[in-house]
Amino acid sequence: MNKLVTKKMLAVARRAAVRAYAPYSDFRVGAAVLDERGRIHPGCNVENSSYSLTICAERAAISRAVCSGAKAVKAVLVYTDTDSLTPPCGACLQVIAEFGGNPEVILANRGATRHARLSDFLPERFRL
Repeated sequence: MNKLVTKKMLAVARRAAVRAYAPYSDFRVGAAVLDERGRIHPGCNVENSSYSLTICAERAAISRAVCSGAKAVKAVLVYTDTDSLTPPCGACLQVIAEFGGNPEVILANRGATRHARLSDFLPERFRL
């Protein structure tokens, strides 16, 4: 992936993380999704007191991309203001797979970045 695009995605995800609604965990996550047209869509986690209703940043960003007309996900960047990198949860990985085949998944935190592919995290995705 182009370093400039990664840098732009990281800036978008960091801004999104600041807007996260995380009153229960105080674990703020921002995501940025790059669609097939080169547009970057932000997302943040939105918690709920009924934990199963919580929306992850990755799914929020993909939903926003779809609402904007995106048909495919080329890359997803997940940012947390932590010391360790945080990969997407299983539900998010499956949603990413729905829209992207095997897109790049970029993990970022305060000082590190890791580039991988969806298949590195989800080698056997669900398919119809």
